[in-house]
Amino acid sequence: MTDELRRQDLDRLRGARVLVAGGGMSGRATLAPLSDLGATVTVTDRDPQALARCRELGADTVDLDDLVADASSLHEYALVVTSPGFAPDAPLLSHAAGAAVPIWGDIELSWRIDRAEIYGPPRRWLVVTGTNGKTTTTTMLQSILEAAGLASVACGNIGLPVLDALRRADPRADVLAVELSSFQLHWAPSVRPEAGVILNIAEDHLDWHGGMAGYIDAKARALSGTVGVLGLDDPIAGGLRDRSRAVVTVGFTLGYPQPGELGISGDVLVDRAFADSAVLASVVDVTPAGPAGLSDALAAAALARAIDVPASAVHDGLRRHRVGPHRAAPVGTVGGVEYVDDSKATNPHAARTSLLAHDRVVWVAGGLLKGAHVDDLVAEVAPRLAGVVLLGRDADRIADALARHAPEVPMVLLDTRDDGQMSTSEPRTAPAAARRVALPGADGPAAMRVAVREAASLATAGDTVLLAPAAASLDMFADYAQRGRAFAAAVEELRGGGTGQ
Repeated sequence: MTDELRRQDLDRLRGARVLVAGGGMSGRATLAPLSDLGATVTVTDRDPQALARCRELGADTVDLDDLVADASSLHEYALVVTSPGFAPDAPLLSHAAGAAVPIWGDIELSWRIDRAEIYGPPRRWLVVTGTNGKTTTTTMLQSILEAAGLASVACGNIGLPVLDALRRADPRADVLAVELSSFQLHWAPSVRPEAGVILNIAEDHLDWHGGMAGYIDAKARALSGTVGVLGLDDPIAGGLRDRSRAVVTVGFTLGYPQPGELGISGDVLVDRAFADSAVLASVVDVTPAGPAGLSDALAAAALARAIDVPASAVHDGLRRHRVGPHRAAPVGTVGGVEYVDDSKATNPHAARTSLLAHDRVVWVAGGLLKGAHVDDLVAEVAPRLAGVVLLGRDADRIADALARHAPEVPMVLLDTRDDGQMSTSEPRTAPAAARRVALPGADGPAAMRVAVREAASLATAGDTVLLAPAAASLDMFADYAQRGRAFAAAVEELRGGGTGQ
């Protein structure tokens, strides 16, 4: 679709009714741009507080359940703009599709608005996606762009909605470092970034996408612009070269790079994709250290080099970069035991990287597995486990895997369900040292306090107690950040000798 046709689509919204599905951050970010386009906006959500905030911003609102119950009213809308959390088979979107109402995601709307120059000349989009490492890569990229003196901003799934970045006039960002989830990419078929990277692909959000094929299809949309970048060390991402629709496709590896790749030679990062052989940075200058951090640094460097950022700026940007919170962050040492918060490890692939960074670990895990499997992870890390503490809705599934692959590892399961909610899904073969602790009705922070105390009882001096849940947090916490803060608070309480009761 040409930019002119995109502008015509936006012109048709003047005086039309648009429905925004979801009143959270991404939904609220659409309200001002849609108003600027002359549309009349209605927001739907189940959360009364979210709807109240949208009314304060001038939008009409309707309860989601009421709207779904009277789906015939969807014919009144010229467009539905959906928040990323709505799956394709959500009743609202199924009804909208049945009524032939176009459905765009907030990123699709952002792209069309940018290409139509609603807020000035189009920006240069550098897109980061993958199962793990997106935020670290995006912040590394932003640090490199700043070192290069480019007017830029990190946005998208990292926190700042892309639409807010586009509307920001002072200072204006000419280059966008855009972190995109698989949800956002699914609802953004028109996006054609100047460069896009797929870091890695492992099982995650399979319930939302209906399986691995749908998840991969969504991620592959990052490879639709001028330059596509692939993480070659990852078997799935590295095998997507034939799926790339980019004009040029390059890769990155922790090994020595071949022509068309970025990689590592000795103790330096080297670019052989955009130069014959350019030294980019020293391994010791990359934070976080270790294989995952180096992979993210190479990915960020590839995106920057794709728009002709000099090697010196890559060096300076990576040297200045510091990792964000809840990403393998040490939170304290008590009794010779180190406590590490990697709450951002919301799937087994991310937890694997974190667990393999330590020789002997008491693992705090559990939450919402989102359809992912943990057997391969448990089998691989079993020799490192000094103990395991499990909490959250899918704790029993992780316990099952431990029973099969690490039956001698001491394990504690924290069960916060009330008696009437107790599941019959007990571990099929209970580990030899398994112990179940009933905490009926306990909220997330209260359960985490007990989890940390139980983990401390399993650890000895020299061990690491690692929060690397391998699962999402929304069953017990507002988000992974709250989960990480609860872990850190529990460690601080342990340090002070309090009971938290």
